[in-house]
Amino acid sequence: MGSATGYRKDIDGLRALAVLPVVLFHLDVALFSGGFIGVDVFFVISGFLITSILYRDIQEGRFSYGQFYERRIRRLLPALFGMLSVSTLVAWLLFLPLDFRAFSEGLAAAVIFLANIHYWDKTDYFGDPVELIPLLHTWSLAVEEQFYILFPPLLMLLVRFFPRHIKPILCGAFVLSLVAAQVRLGTEPEAAFYLVHLRAWELLAGSLLALGVMPQVRHRLLSELLGIIGLVLIVASVFMLDKSVAFPGLSALPAVLGSVLIIHSGASGNTLTGRLLSLRPLVLVGLISYSLYLWHWPLFVFTGYYLIDPFSPWQQVLLFVGACVLGWLSWRF
Repeated sequence: MGSATGYRKDIDGLRALAVLPVVLFHLDVALFSGGFIGVDVFFVISGFLITSILYRDIQEGRFSYGQFYERRIRRLLPALFGMLSVSTLVAWLLFLPLDFRAFSEGLAAAVIFLANIHYWDKTDYFGDPVELIPLLHTWSLAVEEQFYILFPPLLMLLVRFFPRHIKPILCGAFVLSLVAAQVRLGTEPEAAFYLVHLRAWELLAGSLLALGVMPQVRHRLLSELLGIIGLVLIVASVFMLDKSVAFPGLSALPAVLGSVLIIHSGASGNTLTGRLLSLRPLVLVGLISYSLYLWHWPLFVFTGYYLIDPFSPWQQVLLFVGACVLGWLSWRF
């Protein structure tokens, strides 16, 4: 195993660094033109944490599919179904019939974690008027859940039959997924964006880190340097990328690598980057990040649908605060 699996404030801070750019990007704050990379950061964190738990339990002979999926259900479904229920009521009251029909189709896909498949052949995330699709953001939840249907049995098979080759095999899967995603960007960019096998490399980056592919950093200065480089890579991606960039593929690699470096360096000691990400406000945002992600997009879509006109600066501020409040309430209760 690589990094320790105990609670780490800096990883919650990294969650904040992921969700805030996504929210600000969806509010059309020009400075955060590449804020969509926050989802890629989430994928790395998720891959790292889940694989840490999976591998430990499998090694100790106490892995249970029932317990694993029960934890996932308890973690995801209450907040998700709360958001879907409220969104359905608002859509029924607000939407025109054709728009409500489209919403209902997206709702059915979200409930069974097939939203990415549903939107794959219907929606260009960067090109179409996605501000009319309240449940579009559930595509990323679908990608994660599909990955966690496929990955546990794969890891169990590798541990049982190829225990000495787990890392090379998963490294090969990582490379194949990344190369395939880059190739599909040129022919079918929507597939590269939405489909699990073309996003798997991002989750596998976290998985490989959890399995100890990167050697432990033993020098404080190197830990500091890796953490700073990781932070710069993520922040640069947020500010330098935009909708015109072919994405994900290689263009997502800096954010993914940055996430890996931050998580890895933070496991080696108390770094400057780790201390920054462990600041209380960032940790709080990280704790509510899943709920904030769930609620912010429907709030923005329904408000925009009602107002018709683009958001003014003060409306953007109010919506940002409102999303944070909804996220906190959902997380708290």
